[in-house]
Amino acid sequence: MLFLYDLSIQLYKAFVWIASLKNAKARLWIQGRRSLLQHIAKEVKPNVQYTWFHFASLGEFEQGRPVLEQLKSQQPDSHILITFFSPSGYQIRKNYPLADHVFYLPIDTAQNAREFIRLINPKMAVFTKYEYWYQYFNELHQQQIPLYVISAIFRKNQPFFKWYGSLNRRMLKCVSHFFVQNEESIELLKEIGLQNASLSGDTRFDRVAKNAQNPQKINIVERFCNNRLTFIAGSTWPEDEELISQLSKTYAAWKFIIAPHEIGEEKIKALESRPSGRSIRYSEAGQNANLNQYQTIIIDNIGMLSSLYQYAHIAYIGGGFGKGIHNTLEAAAFGLPLIFGPEYGKFKEAKDLIKLGAAFSIKNYSELNTAMEKLTDENYRSQKGIAAKEYVETNTGATGIILNQISDHS
Repeated sequence: MLFLYDLSIQLYKAFVWIASLKNAKARLWIQGRRSLLQHIAKEVKPNVQYTWFHFASLGEFEQGRPVLEQLKSQQPDSHILITFFSPSGYQIRKNYPLADHVFYLPIDTAQNAREFIRLINPKMAVFTKYEYWYQYFNELHQQQIPLYVISAIFRKNQPFFKWYGSLNRRMLKCVSHFFVQNEESIELLKEIGLQNASLSGDTRFDRVAKNAQNPQKINIVERFCNNRLTFIAGSTWPEDEELISQLSKTYAAWKFIIAPHEIGEEKIKALESRPSGRSIRYSEAGQNANLNQYQTIIIDNIGMLSSLYQYAHIAYIGGGFGKGIHNTLEAAAFGLPLIFGPEYGKFKEAKDLIKLGAAFSIKNYSELNTAMEKLTDENYRSQKGIAAKEYVETNTGATGIILNQISDHS
């Protein structure tokens, strides 16, 4: 099985290299790993022990960020090293001020794992939610370096719990402790003989609650909304944008903020071409003195979405017509009722919010319009928004639980 795993890693690298000929994100993935270990060797200090945080991408960074920041606050002299698998995380957070170093994660081979861990000499490693890399986990285990997985969540259909998942289970046995989001995950780990798990909850609740208390002010968007009723659509894909385009025609008195998941020039142009009220790009809005003439503002940058929700009254979360919805908690923390597509089954918080009546799942424009009709009633909208906000607030506290256990090793 290990041979097949190692082969799959090399095949993945080859696939990304081929994709990089046309795909900018794949190109960044390849470029960022050229001579990477040599670069790391030049940057890190040989006599320093680092606390290593690894994140798959930007979403996982935001999820693990409360633990990192509180750890640094408690132990300001600690040395933090961050790695990312994806360019979308690395490119946005490569200059993160609380980290001594931010790198891409070298591809998961036995040689890379040995060399990387030798270079950074970690006190401990903290992985967030996903990302299970056999060679890195095995090397940490062999060197008796504590490895924690935080905000973990497991499902019965994952390879760890299948007859063919022996290598996956060996990975899990390298973990010192799992901090999981729900009881189901604890029971699933017990079924494969792992008792080293505790229920902490999801650190994203801590992150989004803190962000909602003191969000970044965005003057252009504030001027665009001008205290009007505002509908925000975050992390959208074309299927979402088609529905929102229709909605904006029906609700011409509303303002619309659209923050697409992908912001390449072709994607933004395609979004601009959709029939709807007059639209303007965020990057061009600062030069326009009269934003009242526009119904829609298109956010053509990354990293602003978590603060945009403060200006809205209803939030639509994208991705529900594809592999799955994006972050619902950022909007819920601001007390917004939520709407999203049908693919939300993998997300506990989405199912919880629907049960509370704070969120609506829709399959088509008719259902979207029905949800919107209900939410235009101010009292109804307020009730649903309060339920969303209370859900976030009652689920905070995971960061403290985790730090109580891992801080002794940092």
